[in-house]
Amino acid sequence: MGGGRRAAAGSVRVVFLGTPETAVPALTAILEAGHEVPLVVTQPDRPAGRSKEPQPTPVKILAASRGLSVIQPEKVRAPEFAQRIAASVPDALAVVAYGRLLPRSVLDAAPHGAVNLHFSLLPELRGAAPVQWALARSARETGVTTFRLDDGLDTGDILKSRRVAIEPDEHAPALLARLAGEGAALLIETLSGLAAGAIHPVPQDHGRATLAPILTRKDGHWSPAWRARELEGRVRGFDPWPGVWALVRGKRIRVAAACALDESNPEAPPGALLAIAGDQLRLACAGATLAAIDSVQLEGGRAMSAREAVNGRLLQPGDRLERPEPAA
Repeated sequence: MGGGRRAAAGSVRVVFLGTPETAVPALTAILEAGHEVPLVVTQPDRPAGRSKEPQPTPVKILAASRGLSVIQPEKVRAPEFAQRIAASVPDALAVVAYGRLLPRSVLDAAPHGAVNLHFSLLPELRGAAPVQWALARSARETGVTTFRLDDGLDTGDILKSRRVAIEPDEHAPALLARLAGEGAALLIETLSGLAAGAIHPVPQDHGRATLAPILTRKDGHWSPAWRARELEGRVRGFDPWPGVWALVRGKRIRVAAACALDESNPEAPPGALLAIAGDQLRLACAGATLAAIDSVQLEGGRAMSAREAVNGRLLQPGDRLERPEPAA
């Protein structure tokens, strides 16, 4: 795939920029749709696992298996990077969870611009963690959006979008996998529409914008101010990281699965563990709301049902959840 050769009629010449597993369906869809990919850009190999050996990104693994040219720049603002993009003569850039903010010299390197796939219905949930915050905020619906990157944070003109219902009890990994598949299909529709001149970009309504900032450990620190619905949302949204953690008798324990109940208990203070019912342990939350804890995990240990935790005296009715120290 020489840098100066144009794509065949009916296809789009795409430079793909992406890094994690969630970007793999999009690159796969682009290739299966017959589009030409002269270059793939992904993050540098990073140490991972117990060996701490540098590991290739999931996008790099796929690209290598398809015989595609791959680069992994340390600095995206270096002039050589923009020159390499331009030398690939792309019709469009497709950006899916690449993980770096791109300079204007790169954004302007293709006639159709840099098309970003975002896992929310923009302008809602702009930022690094839209799937996690959609769940944490108890949303019942989210979606995928393609838009043109500009100099702001997810502020560019919208190209296409698709709504996706959130399933009951769905945790972040499962929702993200579904959105990656839906988004890959939407990206193909977008590229084809741009090539045909059938897409008319629409400016975002910035007054409706909400943010989905990058997660921190503190986001998962249990709080007595959470109502049951917020606890459930954070447990689902912050799986696997940062998780929802509390202190019980001085031990750090993760709430691995929980759900809000349609019941109330105005007498119990937030954080009080109440009766065990079946395999669930009742937890008093803010606003007299109640949650059912299904499973927990001791730091460094395995996940277990609330019933197992009670039988093993890890948790007991009458215990209290406490907020971990900010530095934990």
